Amino acid sequence: MEKVDRPLGPLVVDIAGTELTDEEIKLLQHPMVGMVILFTRNFENIDQLHNLTHDIHALRNPPLIIGVDHEGGRIQRFREGFTRIPSMNSLGQLYDKEPQRAHSLAAACGLVMAAELRACGVDFTFAPCLDLDYGQSAVIGTRSFHRNPRVVSILATALIGGMSQAGMACCGKHFPGHGYASADSHVELPVDDRPLSDIRSNDEVPYKSLGVLLTSVMPAHVAYSQVDSAPAGFSKKWLQEELRTRLGFTGLIFSDDLSMKGAAEIGEITARSDAAFAAGCDMILICNDPDGVQQVLANQRWIRTKLFDERLARILPRGKFPSRDGLELNANYKTCVEMIEAFNAELNQKAETAAAF
Repeated sequence: MEKVDRPLGPLVVDIAGTELTDEEIKLLQHPMVGMVILFTRNFENIDQLHNLTHDIHALRNPPLIIGVDHEGGRIQRFREGFTRIPSMNSLGQLYDKEPQRAHSLAAACGLVMAAELRACGVDFTFAPCLDLDYGQSAVIGTRSFHRNPRVVSILATALIGGMSQAGMACCGKHFPGHGYASADSHVELPVDDRPLSDIRSNDEVPYKSLGVLLTSVMPAHVAYSQVDSAPAGFSKKWLQEELRTRLGFTGLIFSDDLSMKGAAEIGEITARSDAAFAAGCDMILICNDPDGVQQVLANQRWIRTKLFDERLARILPRGKFPSRDGLELNANYKTCVEMIEAFNAELNQKAETAAAF
């Protein structure tokens, strides 16, 4: 593999397996590509993951960003050899009884999650989930910290602080909020029929509270019918007027995966990428659709700007990071792991007790 000197582009793509193919190497060196997102299928063990991330980073200068959906709970792509991060909802439930402990645990989860990823060469995770727990979303569920936006803000601030200690940026999702609509945007387009005032006074609160702590945001494939007929990720009303102007967000905006059914009503994949960029997305994700990636590469016309480079710089990892062996020598990391494991043991005990009845 010959390294190429090439600035990072706006396209986030995936790969098929646990090592790169010749075709994928060619894809990842394309000027439009700027990030690789990994999934569970790309992971066998820590050594394999480290080798894969090394090979990806070796393709480009500056190196491609390597990301993953690694939030905790049921959304944790890598498990063997990684600390099991509890669901964010379990932290929210703890907050109702022991707020200080919940805050400390959220910070510990952020640090451990980010530190273990970085020690394997993963640069970024799409977390935290800022959606409110209305108890009716099929896809959010226990990914949400809490129904109360203030509690979401507090715990997300702690989690992001822990991630920052490990030199990792964050991504708040799914703006303005995916917790109210019941449908799963992976398989259909959810519709949220609340007025803008309700969304502003509830779902948008964490985005306003976190402010400059949010280095990136991902909008929802949800149509808010009283505000705009287009899903939020394709809407200038949401991305430009609400997020950029009213809330003052200056970081990077990712689209959600454009291959999801929630994006299908916009048109074919190139139409979706055009619409996402036009609405204000800086980077677009196309996952599990290699043909769609090739269509976008062949047809998308994108112009680099100074503003794009500035926003992209905010999501890059900060500082060099130790190996997994080196991480085990870090007292703060070990203390955080012990806190998480003790909490997991409590959750398991409660689950076993409940099952007994």
